[in-house]
Amino acid sequence: MSKIISVANQKGGVGKTTTAVNLSASLAVLEKKVLLVDCDPQANATSGLGIDPDALEKSVYDCILGQADVNNVIIETDTPNLDILPTRIDLVGAEVELVNEKGREGFLARALEPIKNNYDFIIIDCSPSLGLITLNALTASDSVIIPIQSEYFALEGLGKLLNTIRIVQTRLNPKLSIEGLLITMYDHRLRLARQVVEDVRGHFKQMVFNTLIYRNTKLAEAPSYGKSVIMHDATSSGAINYLNLAREILTRNHIA
Repeated sequence: MSKIISVANQKGGVGKTTTAVNLSASLAVLEKKVLLVDCDPQANATSGLGIDPDALEKSVYDCILGQADVNNVIIETDTPNLDILPTRIDLVGAEVELVNEKGREGFLARALEPIKNNYDFIIIDCSPSLGLITLNALTASDSVIIPIQSEYFALEGLGKLLNTIRIVQTRLNPKLSIEGLLITMYDHRLRLARQVVEDVRGHFKQMVFNTLIYRNTKLAEAPSYGKSVIMHDATSSGAINYLNLAREILTRNHIA
């Protein structure tokens, strides 16, 4: 039985897609079978693993709308144990097409049902919004990772996201939990960054991952090569940070 984890924050630029891609690759390197689901119409997770979104015949959009079998859309990546359910810009249209459908928040969960047990982890990269596709991701998930940038406005909008998660828990998906809050783009030289970490950990306690994701050049440049950071430079601090995060998640879930 797989665990489905969404990576979500409606605030852009917090390392959401970077986390989804590199956590997926790290879990795969640790010999877990992983599916990355790209639910962001910008398709950065898709292109970040070397797949051209414009060349796709079918995408997650077609699966959500029931127009394609998910088994025929999943693509193997260059990373052993890592597959991707890719997307392209037309996913934007799914919000409009689903808006009048009954049970519209559950379409992604239904699309993933046939392949759920083929993977140890399914990681969903959400769009930077709290729209219908993100609601579909949260409804399909067992838990959610919330990336938070270590900057002055780090907690801006977090209350709204937590409220949305509570609504999903109450009305749509009672099993949904918060996997953890993840501090990203951390620069230990900056007093402000250290203060943000202290404030977040003081307020959210055990909900915050011990692992910090440091600012790292290799992490930033890896997507331009169509690779995860661990495939781009396994010795970089970015690769080590995400491997540590993967290990922390395995430990938290009592998975060997």
